[in-house]
Amino acid sequence: MPHSHAHHHAANRLLWAMSLTAIFMVVEVFGGIFSGSLALMADAGHMLTDTASLFIAWLAARLAHRPADSLRSYGYQRMQILAAFINGMAFIAIVVWIVVEAVHRFMAPVQVEGNIMIVIAVLGLVVNIIAFWILHAGGDHHDLNVRAAVIHVLGDLLGSAATIVAAGIIIATGWMPIDPILSVLVALLILRSAWNVVRHAGHILLEGTPEDLDAVHIRDALKQEVASVEDVHHIHIWSLTPSYPLLTMHVNLEQNADYVKTLSQIKQVLIKRFNIEHSTVQLELDHCTDKH
Repeated sequence: MPHSHAHHHAANRLLWAMSLTAIFMVVEVFGGIFSGSLALMADAGHMLTDTASLFIAWLAARLAHRPADSLRSYGYQRMQILAAFINGMAFIAIVVWIVVEAVHRFMAPVQVEGNIMIVIAVLGLVVNIIAFWILHAGGDHHDLNVRAAVIHVLGDLLGSAATIVAAGIIIATGWMPIDPILSVLVALLILRSAWNVVRHAGHILLEGTPEDLDAVHIRDALKQEVASVEDVHHIHIWSLTPSYPLLTMHVNLEQNADYVKTLSQIKQVLIKRFNIEHSTVQLELDHCTDKH
């Protein structure tokens, strides 16, 4: 029950942070239009990526324990990965738009209203600080979704700070190129986080081996720690979500091995040493009949 409450509270905090970010993203879009600032529009694009990321985290917190059914034997946990991949590709398209627009502005400078720009940017900084506090105050830093959301909000803080710098330079010197220059820097922030999202989500969708697990290491650990194990092969490791690894493998045993005891020992090693709680193990006494 406490575990369920923890997920409920995490989902509530994510919903509040997402709502704040989404509302201010709209404010930044209008501020960018009225001030003529590409940096504000770029920061709004950054906040759009974070709104989507916070939504994914919120959805995952809500759906993670929804029961499986006959059509989805693993449940609904993969929805967050699929959504993350689609969002990541959309974020990269936003980066391309910002860079193209910045090039146009270098060639044909646009007059920017620095006063409107700095007011919106300072408000954005305040909103991001509040969102960071909401997420950070929960204390559940072991939750991967919440940790990822905190990183995104910190990126927003940097974007707002860059926009404040651009506005200050425009007000002080009237030098308009600083606006597209800093908009490109914000776009690079988006690109970095978007590429990480696409890379990690794509790896999971391709059933890639989790980065913190190694088949050779698992094989050696089982041969060393379980006396009846002679060989381990056909090891396949993948993950449903970043925190839910799965494994299948074949294990050759000694002729007089106790099947029940050995299987229990294998499962204990997988859980304690590698945090793999869902595994399918085929025990064999003779040669393996599978070719691949």
